[in-house]
Amino acid sequence: MKLLLEAELIYGRLLPVDEPHLVERYNKALDGFGIRRTALTSFRIDMTGFSPEIADELGDRDYLDPNRVNRRFIIMTPEQVNLPVVHTSFSNTAALMHEFFSANARAINAITIRDALYGEIEDSVSVVNDIDDLLSINEVRFKVLSAEDMLGKAGELRGLVDRLKTVPNAWSDDAMLNRMVDLAKQTGDIRLNALVPDQLVFRHEAFWANHFGGVYVFLDDKTTTVICDPSVPGFRRSRPWQVSYIALDDPKRIFDFLASTKRLELPRASWVEPSGLFQHRAEMTVVNLVNQSDPTTDIQKADRIWLQTWMHRNADLVARDGTYPFLQEAIRTVSSTGEIKVGQVAPDRRFQLVRAAPDHPDQWLVNRLISQMVPYDFVSRFVFDKQGFYAAYEHYSEKFREYVVATLTRTYLQDKAAFRRKLFGIREDDANA
Repeated sequence: MKLLLEAELIYGRLLPVDEPHLVERYNKALDGFGIRRTALTSFRIDMTGFSPEIADELGDRDYLDPNRVNRRFIIMTPEQVNLPVVHTSFSNTAALMHEFFSANARAINAITIRDALYGEIEDSVSVVNDIDDLLSINEVRFKVLSAEDMLGKAGELRGLVDRLKTVPNAWSDDAMLNRMVDLAKQTGDIRLNALVPDQLVFRHEAFWANHFGGVYVFLDDKTTTVICDPSVPGFRRSRPWQVSYIALDDPKRIFDFLASTKRLELPRASWVEPSGLFQHRAEMTVVNLVNQSDPTTDIQKADRIWLQTWMHRNADLVARDGTYPFLQEAIRTVSSTGEIKVGQVAPDRRFQLVRAAPDHPDQWLVNRLISQMVPYDFVSRFVFDKQGFYAAYEHYSEKFREYVVATLTRTYLQDKAAFRRKLFGIREDDANA
């Protein structure tokens, strides 16, 4: 992972925590979780407060994700809202955190001046044993505490203020008045600073969970659709009257479901030609074939002329794989007719010709699924399915790793928002970035 770290393709854009008082607040949050304190004087955190350095120190990547459900969080500063989530078991963790930050901005801004917030995103289950446990998660509740007990002190002060207003002669209780002064020095004026979060319950929308090798859950008005490996416990048995099940190795049914629910943007010239997505995937499939045929090839030095020469010399391999000729024919068809009739395309090829409908709220989740169905496109995999990308990266040859890192640095990292907008039609920056 050294190359990925150096290029900030893993654990990039994290927030340094190196002030002694902030490190102490983080340690008090760890105390609250019953986790061993860190001896580090400097580390980095993501939106949820996860630190790769502390995870290494503890020897536990899931120290904020016990049982990979009921995710914990530590909020040191409002600035965390702009950070990525680099370690999670649910694809919508970032979206839920964004909702929490947005709904409780005043309280977070006020509290983190003097304190750190920590707690759990509580689901309705404590452990996931089968699909039914995942389906039971309809909403989540943020259980919030504070490292310096600022929330508790604010609550105590509010109670004393109420007592002062309602109990006769309470003003003569010197001990109570002194306690109020002491609390106010720590909390500030609670009449002006909202120190209690306003909204703690949020809807759990469509998501991907990394349990059982990966489970997709899509929600529609009257039905829920689960896409995963058919060997997952509960497949076709959990709530069969309510849930439709699709095997991950059934591309036709997956495609038909996504298309029928308008989650896909079907191949039409209006978006295909300006996006350059087909050309991008054609190039991806060629370099993948080059690497498969000889993993020691230095593809970084390969320009278009070199790749064309390689394809001529390896025409049989290119034809046998069939992906490059298929995409070239798709480009010609779109150019001449304006669209491709996907019903005439083999089911296992269809995902190479589509992207998620940009206006659908599930666009990131759908693009994640598409990238899993088109694994040779490592750029799309990195954008939408980082867990899948990192797993595949482990099996790349050293030369191919160098090429992958150089390509992502040259393309995606140059301007992420512009890249996503051009290839995938995503018009707004997003927490999943």
